[in-house]
Parts: sequence; structure tokens; C-alpha cells
Amino acid sequence: MIFKLVGDGRPYPEHGLSNREWAQIPPRQVRLDTLITTKAVLDLHSLLAKDSTFYGDLFPHVVQWRGELYLEDGLHRALRSALHQRSVLHARVLELPSDT
Repeated sequence: MIFKLVGDGRPYPEHGLSNREWAQIPPRQVRLDTLITTKAVLDLHSLLAKDSTFYGDLFPHVVQWRGELYLEDGLHRALRSALHQRSVLHARVLELPSDT
């Protein structure tokens, strides 16, 4: 098993962070098997493209909410890590309050 769960959608409240605000969050290691995806479908062109990490943030975006870690952006990076037999990846983790 690569991920804890394959989800389809974002169950947590909208956070409204811009790319610039995400960039202020320092990356940390996250185990792949603790992540719940927010996308059930992946475009293979994105996964296999040599420059897939050229545009945007180098680190996936994860939202921690109610004790769960949701992979909001960077599914192709996470799958590439898994294909390279890695069980962890570096991601930016936004912690949302559980009472929202």
C-alpha cells in the first residue's frame, strides 16, 4: 500500500493559502503511508514528464486536519517517490485547527 487512503476531494475547510504563503512553510518528512490523497485520478503525462517539478513548488502540499494528513498538491511527486522505493517524502504541511 502506498497511501493510507485514496480520497477524491478535500474534506477540510478552505484555507486560502497562496503559493507564496505555502513557500513560507518549511518542508518536513512525511511517510507516504500516512497520506490521504485528495485526487483519485492522475494524468500519466504529469507523472512521466521530465520537467514535472520545473513549474510550481518543489515540495508537495499537505494539509493536516483532524489528525489526518491530506495530500493536496504533489500527487505525481509522491508517486515518483514510491516508484523509487522511498517510503517518505519532504512536504510542506499546513496544520488547520480541528474545530473548523
